[in-house]
Order: sequence, then structure tokens, then C-alpha cells
Amino acid sequence: MSDLRVRFAPSPTGYLHIGGARTALFNYLLARKESGTFILRIEDTDVVRSTQESVDAILQAMEWLGLSYDEGPFYQSERFDLYRCKVQQLLDNGHAYRCYCSQEELDAKREAAMKTGGKPKYDGTCRNRNEPPNADAPFVVRFKSPLEGETTFVDRIKGPITFRNEELDDIIIQRSDGTPTYNFVVVVDDAEMGLTLIIRGDDHVNNTPRQIPICQALGYPVPQFAHVPMILGADKSRLSKRHGATSVMAYRDLGYLPEAMVNYLVRLGWSFGDQEIFSMDELVDKFSLDNVGKAAGVFNPEKLLWLNAHYIKNGDPVRLGELLREHLAVIGIDTAKGPALPAVVKTLQERSRTLVEMAEGATFYFRDEVEFDEEAVAKFLTSDKQSVLECLIRHLEECSDWSHDGIAAAFQQVMDETGLKLGKIGPSVRVALVGGTTSPSIYEVVEVLGKAPSLKRLKKALEILK
Repeated sequence: MSDLRVRFAPSPTGYLHIGGARTALFNYLLARKESGTFILRIEDTDVVRSTQESVDAILQAMEWLGLSYDEGPFYQSERFDLYRCKVQQLLDNGHAYRCYCSQEELDAKREAAMKTGGKPKYDGTCRNRNEPPNADAPFVVRFKSPLEGETTFVDRIKGPITFRNEELDDIIIQRSDGTPTYNFVVVVDDAEMGLTLIIRGDDHVNNTPRQIPICQALGYPVPQFAHVPMILGADKSRLSKRHGATSVMAYRDLGYLPEAMVNYLVRLGWSFGDQEIFSMDELVDKFSLDNVGKAAGVFNPEKLLWLNAHYIKNGDPVRLGELLREHLAVIGIDTAKGPALPAVVKTLQERSRTLVEMAEGATFYFRDEVEFDEEAVAKFLTSDKQSVLECLIRHLEECSDWSHDGIAAAFQQVMDETGLKLGKIGPSVRVALVGGTTSPSIYEVVEVLGKAPSLKRLKKALEILK
């Protein structure tokens, strides 16, 4: 095992969104490629907004995507004693101070700074204050950011990035209620968990120069950083709900396969030549931060749909059958009485882009009674087809080889006797069997439905026709 230690650290204030899932995937792939350690940490210090429901949703999404972690999940809410100890360490060594300024005072300072064209940052009133205004005065703890010089780090994706320290704020590291803040606890946890590389979204670039001095003040080694580009909607604005579903699990419910989502997410910012289709094993073998682009990725639902159709078309019918069962249950279809699901899947794989589409196309297999489309009945179940259906029923009843070839032979006998081609017979038979004009191949439908159900449906259609 290598020394590489990476993490995914979501906040449980909602579902796992597309951007977070891609960050998790990049961490996972690099850890697997380099035989490193992948850690899951739940950043739930926001006790008001964090929920167990969100934690469960994140864990479920990770499992669905196949992103297994080696350590964790660790919960920041269970580590408050550690954070308080580290805050006290900074107070003791002079790298932090208690700030007694009220919110009203801070608002006034901010407004005054903005009126003069300055940055609305804390002016350091309490930085060198030794005594509180009174014994019971509430306070926050601020970190003493460096006032001069520069903070520089070499981003593994973006290259060298430098910030002037004079533009940094003395950020709050502990609130007045004693709870720690994000920029502080993330430094402590990353160091205490021995992380060597932080891969995260580039919305965290501006946090990095605030976190590095805290890391140094606590005597921790500074890890490497890699900030992956944002994901944008088609209009080049930040991806949001108005661009469609942004929750990973929403795509599962929409009938997408996890391998399609993984394949699509990795290509949002990473490339390997012109290759588009990757198995997880291939991704582990080929993934590298060197091939992660600096430009934002644009989320393209059509591309994801194309990938999903590919994986459905080439998927294992047995596995897809079990997934199809779940989607059919959602729309009230019981598959206990009906054809074998793998056989049903094989008839629909070529034409289904999602499992929801497949479920909609499979309903006719499992209904006791055919639900007829009135227009299709009026057009194709006409009196001149009576003799055709009667002939087909007779030959199918006599058919002893209920296979594709045997059924094709029975249809050929009908065509020979009636002088009609399949194009003239097929639509009427299709309406009789499925209720409408859209279905898999007639021979496939007859074979998968089975002999008794197929004959029952043809005879029912014959009654309607008469």
C-alpha cells in the first residue's frame, strides 16, 4: 500500500449532487490506482442543517456508484473535543485570539470599509486585546492570519497559485456557542487523518490560503492540493436544479445505471485520448490528475442518456431483469405472474435508453388483459383480418417447437396460405398481443409471452374483431 491518503468529505445537508459525486470518484480512482487509502468523512458541524436522512442518502449514493471507502465514515460532530483542544493550542501559542466585537459593531466596520472602497474584512480590533470588556462578554475565537508576505501552493491541476496575505481575514475558528467552523476543522481532520492529497472542487481554492497558515500554526505538514473544475449547465452557469436533476440518486430513479453515471462523471473534466467508454477497471488503470482539465465541464444530459443506452444494450439480462423488476413495481406491475424477466429484457435492450423506458415497454407482458389503443384497433383489427388471425391461431396451436424458429415457421405457413407478407399480417397481430403498434419483434413477443398467453390474446382480439 502506498502513502497516498485521500478523502471525500460531504456535508449532510442534502442529497449527493453530481459535482460531489465526481469529486468522490476522482479521489476513489486515484486511491485505487496508487494502492492508497480512500477515506469518507461526514462534515456535519452544522448541527442545524445536517440530518441523518442526508447522511443515509450520501452513503446510499456512494454504494450505488460502487465507491467503497477504506476508512470511515468519520463524523465531525463526534470530534468536538479534539477541535476545542486545537483551538486552545492556538490561543496558548499566540496564533489565535478572542474577539468580543458584537454583530452590530462588525456590521458597522464592514459598512465603513466598503464606503471607503476597502475590503469588508475584520479590522483586527481585538487582535492585541488582553482583557474582555466584562467577565461575561460573549466571544468568538479568530485565527491570526499573517499580515504580510504571500501564501503559495502548487495545485496538482491548476499549477502554482499565490495569494497576498494582506488580503486574508482573521477568520473565525470557533463560534460564540463553542462550535468550530469549517475552515478550522477541515485542517485539523485532514492532518489528524494523515491525508497527503486534498482533491476537491475549485470553489475551495480561496479557502486554501486560509487553511495553510492554520495548518502551519498547529505544526502539521501541509498536504498537496488538487482543485477540480466546476460543472456547468448548458447555459454555462453553475449546475443547478433548473438544468434538470442534480441528485445522483434521482438518476437511479430515472432508470440510469451506475456504470453509465460513473463513466459520464469521469469524462466531465478528465480524458484519455478519444476513448469514451470505460469500465471501472479501465478507469482505475488509466486515471491520472495529469489528464484532468482546467476548464469547467458542461453537463450534457443527452451524452449521459447515450451512455446509459450503451450500457443497457450491452448489459447482463439477469442483472437488468432484477433492476427492471424494481421499476415495474414502482408503476404497480407485479412480475410474479408473467414471463421470465431476463427474457423480457432481451427483447427490449436494443430499444430502451433507460430502465424506466424499458419498464414502460414491458408492461404488456405482465397484464392479465391487453389494454387496447382504440385507434390501433380501428385501423388494424378489421374484418378482413379475421381469417388471418384464425389461420395463425390454428398454426400456433399446432406448433410443437415454441422457439423463435418454430414460431417463424408457423407464421410462414400463414403467409403461404393467405398470400400475405409479414408486413400485412404483423400490425394486426401486434395489436392483438400488446394492444398497440409499438413492441419488440412479433416473433420475440410470441416466444416470450408463451403459448397459452399468446393464444389467449389472439382469441380475445378475434372476439373484438367479430
